[in-house]
Amino acid sequence: MTDGFDISALPFAALMGLEITHAAPDRVEGRLVVRPDLCTAGGILHGGAAMALADSLGAVGAFLSTPAGMRTTTLESKTNFIGGARAGTTVTAVSTPLHVGRRSSVWTTRIEGEGGRLVAVVTQTQMTVEA
Repeated sequence: MTDGFDISALPFAALMGLEITHAAPDRVEGRLVVRPDLCTAGGILHGGAAMALADSLGAVGAFLSTPAGMRTTTLESKTNFIGGARAGTTVTAVSTPLHVGRRSSVWTTRIEGEGGRLVAVVTQTQMTVEA
């Protein structure tokens, strides 16, 4: 549990090894060790793994910003891949809201490799639904 958020609530994120280091309605931070099983044949973090990392952090932020009795689901996601992250390194990610409304929220996640090198930027829309 980190900042009151239990990663076991996100089984796929836990399977990937995501560690949430900060979780609040206005900012969610995490890190992921780039394991070989999360990579392409070339030993670079797979785009799907990067997207899953961002989706998980944005979903946590969206959930933490919704009223009691509501949940969220990803409605749309767009990723710009900027650089790679090699197996054996660690990526960090920060997700912040661009918009939080009654029916939806929009989150941007920056994923950086070691040394602060930008790996990807993900923008996702979360729809708010009844639990």
